[in-house]
Amino acid sequence: MSDITAALQAIDRQANAELDSAFATWYPELKKIAHSRLRGSGLNGVMQTTALVHDSYLKLATGPNLSFGDRLQFFSYASRALRSIVIDIVREQRALRRGGDADIVTLDTSAGDAMPASTDIETVNDALDDLDKIDTGLARLVEMRFFGGMTEAEIAEALGVSERTVGREWQKARTLLLTLIEP
Repeated sequence: MSDITAALQAIDRQANAELDSAFATWYPELKKIAHSRLRGSGLNGVMQTTALVHDSYLKLATGPNLSFGDRLQFFSYASRALRSIVIDIVREQRALRRGGDADIVTLDTSAGDAMPASTDIETVNDALDDLDKIDTGLARLVEMRFFGGMTEAEIAEALGVSERTVGREWQKARTLLLTLIEP
């Protein structure tokens, strides 16, 4: 039985009315977030935005039975699913058996000058895993902001704290992430 068949059968067995409703309601926002994550990870040509959103639906639908109290809880769960999918794709792309770790070389030395520096999404993910071991709350905040595209106001509402607290925690998380990323 293929993974897709198993996933579809699991979806059939579960009552996903709440998930279906959430996806239908916030589909455009999810597409914007997914597009941003793909662009920021350097996977623009590898996976389409729509495919990423649909994969996140399958991941949420086949996972544990979740209950979404509101929009922000839904986006918190969705950002975890998006993170997981993007990281899996990045790792697959970099797999040694596919030559993913090979450096791209060009004879034109000026070709790379105009290219923006891309965020190494796998390095961020590894640092986020390390941060989770230190402070789970900070890791969730970074996940919501970086992978979920949520604003400080949305995160504050989701966590039940003030925006100022989220701002302070965001600064603390960024500082810790920088120390975790640097060797």
